[in-house]
Amino acid sequence: MAEDLNQQEPTAEEKAKFENDVLKAAEDAMKMDGSTGSPSENKADAQAEEKVAEPSDAPAENAADAAEQPAEPAADASTSSATETAALKAALADANDRNLRLMAEFDNYRRRTAKEQLELIETANGKLLEKLSEVQDNFERAFASENKAQDLEAFEKGMQMIYNQFAKILTDAGLEQIDPTGAEFDPNMHEALMQQPSETVPEGHVVTVFQKGYKLKNKILKTAKVIVSSGK
Repeated sequence: MAEDLNQQEPTAEEKAKFENDVLKAAEDAMKMDGSTGSPSENKADAQAEEKVAEPSDAPAENAADAAEQPAEPAADASTSSATETAALKAALADANDRNLRLMAEFDNYRRRTAKEQLELIETANGKLLEKLSEVQDNFERAFASENKAQDLEAFEKGMQMIYNQFAKILTDAGLEQIDPTGAEFDPNMHEALMQQPSETVPEGHVVTVFQKGYKLKNKILKTAKVIVSSGK
């Protein structure tokens, strides 16, 4: 009897094989349970997968929106640039128009001023000539006098009066005589005709005035013709 029991007891290899078969059967059963789960569980799993997949689409949409957004500022910048260009062209045209008007006004002013100056000179000359004509009238009356040969003293006095009248007219007009007798020679105001020795006048100074000079309000009209001392 004991021998029969010893013969029926499984060996270690058989036990190990049996355990492996049991584990394999259990794994197969678990796999079958996972693939044949309930519809609600499968639906929940699908929704979970969709929720996980959704965030991956959001960055792409945001990137597309970000790429499209700069187009509007670019269009606005182009419109603004065109507006500024039109405004600058209008301002330039207005400036050119004002410049042309100013040039025309200045040209008219220049012509008007030149005409007024010419009229002023003619008027001034007319007044001067009117006064000089009075001197001429006095000379004619003096020369026409019947007593000039009989009373030379009176005739000379009359000539002196006419000369004084003439000199006053010239002085009032701004004419001034240049009489450099004894003054140092100045080539800007004097014209040297010759040099001569002098005991009294230093060298380089005017000894004799041959012809007086004239200036009008500090402007030399005529230089004085003089003789210059060469010293002792």
